[in-house]
Amino acid sequence: MPSDYSTPIIEMKNYIKRHCEARDWDQYHNPKDLAIGIITESSELLELFRFRNEAEMDLMLKDDEKRGKICEELADVLFFTLRFAQLYDIDLTAEFYKKMKKNELHYPVEKAKGSNKKYDEI
Repeated sequence: MPSDYSTPIIEMKNYIKRHCEARDWDQYHNPKDLAIGIITESSELLELFRFRNEAEMDLMLKDDEKRGKICEELADVLFFTLRFAQLYDIDLTAEFYKKMKKNELHYPVEKAKGSNKKYDEI
């Protein structure tokens, strides 16, 4: 696992810590409510793409205003994810690489390449 990837995440977690502490938000940020925040913001991101076909989505991502909305929702998902990790001392970099190693076992290239089937279906 490359160690230099942790620094930006640590910096963002520290920024979020200062931001939330200044606003006295610790009282609202328990695991359940942070998980709700992740799913709520994820749903808002998904809503932007609802009923859109591939061509429409491509256009959305090329339109500055629409892309800006997409980026904001994605950043909101990241905020809640980082806040959860910051409050509960989760090393997202280590956990990410651990999960990717597991995915590599579940989805070996020779079986999964070009397939969107779940690992227990391939």
